[in-house]
Amino acid sequence: MELLDLEFEQPVSSVKAFSTTRGEVDGRNAYSGVNLCDYVGDDALRVLDARLTLAMQLGVDLDDLIMPRQTHSTRVAVIDERFRSLDIDKQEAALEGVDALVTTLQGVVIGVNTADCVPLVLVDGQAGVIAVAHAGWRGTVGRIGDAVVKEMCRQGADAHRIQVAMGPSICQECFEVGDEVVTAFKTAGFALDDIVKRNAVTGKAHIDLRMANRAVLIAAGVPEGNIVTSRHCSRCEHGRFFSARRLGINSGRTLTAIIKE
Repeated sequence: MELLDLEFEQPVSSVKAFSTTRGEVDGRNAYSGVNLCDYVGDDALRVLDARLTLAMQLGVDLDDLIMPRQTHSTRVAVIDERFRSLDIDKQEAALEGVDALVTTLQGVVIGVNTADCVPLVLVDGQAGVIAVAHAGWRGTVGRIGDAVVKEMCRQGADAHRIQVAMGPSICQECFEVGDEVVTAFKTAGFALDDIVKRNAVTGKAHIDLRMANRAVLIAAGVPEGNIVTSRHCSRCEHGRFFSARRLGINSGRTLTAIIKE
């Protein structure tokens, strides 16, 4: 399985952050390639096989791969020994409606699945705190990045030490939105001049989700120089990463994850 390594501005020892790539793609199948998300309509055995392959590649057990069932919320779950002691049904219940994970545990892979939304991986190497978040436009408006930073700090991190890398997501050119989305960002207090531009031909608004999340993180105390933005657009590169805008909602998802090795 090919993994795209995500690099932080300053290297962090014993931490691996990555996004999956689709691999070999059948253009007639929007799930084809590597999909680890089990609630988007893909064949369950295919998803399980992909998860087993990744677990073996990373040298962890299958139950060390932890992914929430995302709902575009701003809920953050802490993956600790208490969570790990729960049975599978209670773990799944604890991950329902969660869009970000924080942990201090070693050998645990925490990840989110995206198909155009912005995936964030965060680390405070000194404190040994790692996190991952799924930031679609709703989560961005709700400032999920701020919620994650706050939870990391409750676990011992310092916002000024946190480093962030963004995985593949839709670029501003591709992210056309309705005016109701622009209004939501305006109401939430975002500086529209920094994140919105209009297509000169269509008049439609295009939002820069990466820049919006960057602003949220900086306001949360993360130094601007500690934030690395991805150069990969999921829609432009839909043969390498899944894109709901290009392939439809009924398609696979790209996993973006982080592990303390």
